Amino acid sequence: MNKSLTITILFSLVFLSQNLFSQIQKSSLDNYKLIWQDNFDSKKLDVKNKWTVVVDGDGGGNRELQYYSRKNISVGKEPLSGESCMIIKAKKSNYKSKPATSGRITTQNKMTFQYGKVEARIKMPKTANGLWPAFWLLGSDNNVNVWPKCGEIDIVEMGHKTGIDKNIQDRYFNGACHWGESWNGGSYPNKGMAKTNEYSLQDDFHLYTLIWNVDSIKMYLDTDKFPNNEPYFVMPINTKDEPNCTGRYFHKPYFILFNLAVGGTFSEIYNINEITALKSGSGIMYVDYIKVYQKGIDKEEFHTY
Repeated sequence: MNKSLTITILFSLVFLSQNLFSQIQKSSLDNYKLIWQDNFDSKKLDVKNKWTVVVDGDGGGNRELQYYSRKNISVGKEPLSGESCMIIKAKKSNYKSKPATSGRITTQNKMTFQYGKVEARIKMPKTANGLWPAFWLLGSDNNVNVWPKCGEIDIVEMGHKTGIDKNIQDRYFNGACHWGESWNGGSYPNKGMAKTNEYSLQDDFHLYTLIWNVDSIKMYLDTDKFPNNEPYFVMPINTKDEPNCTGRYFHKPYFILFNLAVGGTFSEIYNINEITALKSGSGIMYVDYIKVYQKGIDKEEFHTY
């Protein structure tokens, strides 16, 4: 056999094997069935069946500057695309001793689930210096097991100090998990994986996906456009031997949250006058949809209340 033919055959085999792997991976994901969603296509947020709007000014335990208000959550059109969205607006506004207002919603006491695929299509605000948008999950036993014992899964966050320092605020993002027996001294275990994306995540809508099963937690970006994207966060959760190992905290139902914080420990900005994102008005986070899928296999859980 001549050399050129051998090389051609080898390249063909590599291509076929990669394509086969891609098809197997896609087939595995296609086994998911939609069990819960909100497309935010009604005139009002569904607070009866799906969402609770958080109202408080405790700073989220992170020295955040905003007061979370019902008035900062709405449903409406994103101006450029015309998509019907859930809208969280942060703005500079003196309210109940806080220098800013913003919004936070949660499915707590409305919907919880254990394992599956979760995805949300989000248009992030221009975080500049000081805004902190997040799409995340919290253990549904948080009223009994105080954070971080309840566990936390941050599917995506933006606005970290590292991104600010490097002037890559629109591309620097992360996924993270927090857990442990106590928050005292900040010595609880946690894992974060940050990435500088090749393109801006604050110019348009982007898809953020969590794949959570008995073995691991994985997070993906824009798999609707790039199906073969590798996860930007991976953490095994299949061990329970050590006192603080991940397997003790991530095998139970969780609920969903969206919020847009102003300042705090993530950006390390604690002065409203240094929140450059709000100097010209407001910062807005648009959520086009949120969907939860499961495969209908053993150990999955899904509850509505």
